[in-house]
Amino acid sequence: MLKSRSGGQLIVDALEVHGVDTIFGVPGESYLAVLDALHDSSIRFIINRQEGGAAFMADAYGKMTGQPGICFVTRGPGATNASIGVHTAHQDSTPMILFIGQVGNDFVEREAFQEIDYRRMFGQMAKWVAQIDRADRIPEYIAHAFQVATSGRPGPVVLALPEDMLVQQAAVADTRRYTPVQAAPSPAQITQLRAMLSAATRPVFLLGGSGWDSHACKRIADFAERHHIPLACTFRFQDLIDNAHPNYIGDVGIGINPKLAQRIQNADLVVAIGPRLGEMTTGGYTLLEAPLPKQKLIHIHSDAGELGRVYQADLMINSGMKEITQALADMAAFDADTTWQNQVSEARAELQTWQQEPAIFAKENAPLNLWQVVQDVMQQTPADTIITNGAGNYATWAHRYFRYGGFRTQLAPTSGAMGYSVPSGVAAKLIAPERTVITFAGDGEYLMNGQELATAVQYKAGVIIIVFNNGMYGTIRMHQEKTFPQRVSGTVLQNPDFAALARAFGAHGETVEHTADFAPALQRAIEHTKTQQLPALIELRYDGNLITPGATLNTLRQAALDAGKEISGT
Repeated sequence: MLKSRSGGQLIVDALEVHGVDTIFGVPGESYLAVLDALHDSSIRFIINRQEGGAAFMADAYGKMTGQPGICFVTRGPGATNASIGVHTAHQDSTPMILFIGQVGNDFVEREAFQEIDYRRMFGQMAKWVAQIDRADRIPEYIAHAFQVATSGRPGPVVLALPEDMLVQQAAVADTRRYTPVQAAPSPAQITQLRAMLSAATRPVFLLGGSGWDSHACKRIADFAERHHIPLACTFRFQDLIDNAHPNYIGDVGIGINPKLAQRIQNADLVVAIGPRLGEMTTGGYTLLEAPLPKQKLIHIHSDAGELGRVYQADLMINSGMKEITQALADMAAFDADTTWQNQVSEARAELQTWQQEPAIFAKENAPLNLWQVVQDVMQQTPADTIITNGAGNYATWAHRYFRYGGFRTQLAPTSGAMGYSVPSGVAAKLIAPERTVITFAGDGEYLMNGQELATAVQYKAGVIIIVFNNGMYGTIRMHQEKTFPQRVSGTVLQNPDFAALARAFGAHGETVEHTADFAPALQRAIEHTKTQQLPALIELRYDGNLITPGATLNTLRQAALDAGKEISGT
């Protein structure tokens, strides 16, 4: 005979069935019955300080583990705060399930306190949005949520939990644990892929998207090395290949190496395995012309709906990443073009040149050399160090110069969401406490979710946060000077003492303004996180004129002014 359980207990029991060990969230009165059931559960509930931070942590969990990141928030304001994480999980194809407390069924459709129709609110940014109105259907709904979040193109699912449903009693059986489903390439498609590849003279592989694991990454790396194929990683998926691998030739996204961009444009075959081929990866749809690229294109993606959406590829394969890489590993051997090996060597040399110290530091005596900061981080940390960042020009220093050590050493939002850096860094350290975690954060970006430093202190997550303080919203200022030179509006920031603020939270905090001071500060931060199991923060104060590795605000402004004079004829 089945035991009767409350809706709240059924939800927690279902999460345990599906292997959940950690959830993130902010408590709310709308789901008190769930909180009560968690009291006797082995599931770890990480209490956050704001729902946006909780949702970002759930996204980071999904990226790192491949399993849905679980987030609980209350209705209304809690849900709207968490929506940024749902949007990020959608654009980043991250498995995630957001549970939202909801008004009771007896109050629904009255615009009750904090009531929102979540089907309408999240409809475009989630794979599935539903409301569980009956306690006896909880196991069914949650099983389906895990199935949807992890099958095909992974993504977020949103489930609303009416308050009265959570206290209802129901005698119902649990389900089995979910099993993700992915498509696989057909033998005929692999035969065609092999024929197209063997006929190519200038092939390039673009790797990206979600659904990878370490085995799939190794299979594609081995395949490329065996056949002398150049491998590039798409925007913020640089960790799919160990950047020290001889076939890795750089990342394709914002601030792409011009030589790599030219190489892709000159390729006669582009094989895109995993990425959506969106705006960031294609350089605003210029590296590949839409809808018919000049290059032959093979597009492989886990979502059939993504194939042919923008680009009409010569060969489209609906497949998961594990499935396609296994098929490539098993593919019959073929004789690669004899020039491929030289092309890989040339592209690799271009990458190494691209990563050398930029002239902005090599030729000018800037007090703080940001390129050297990245070199010091690489020198003092192990190869499996996890780097996290949010959105902003400061991320360029990590993207261009840090050499990622392989699968799941990078956590960054392809959605371009600010505020991601600190929550993802804290989550990474909670998930993998034995690994070094370094968070790169901008001054404006840090304060969007810097409150999660309190979460790091509470749970002894020894993440190291490096705040790039240039006193402005740098990306917007850069575009402002390009478009409206000398008309600064809305981009100047008055910042706190970040190091002192960190110390107030209970973390270690230091300020660095000169290059020689950073390496010792980093060493102290690393030691603090190891011995105290507490976070550390290093604030970098530098001249905001140093906006990118290739240009200063002064040069961008002057170029815009000169262009304006040419247009006006003066």
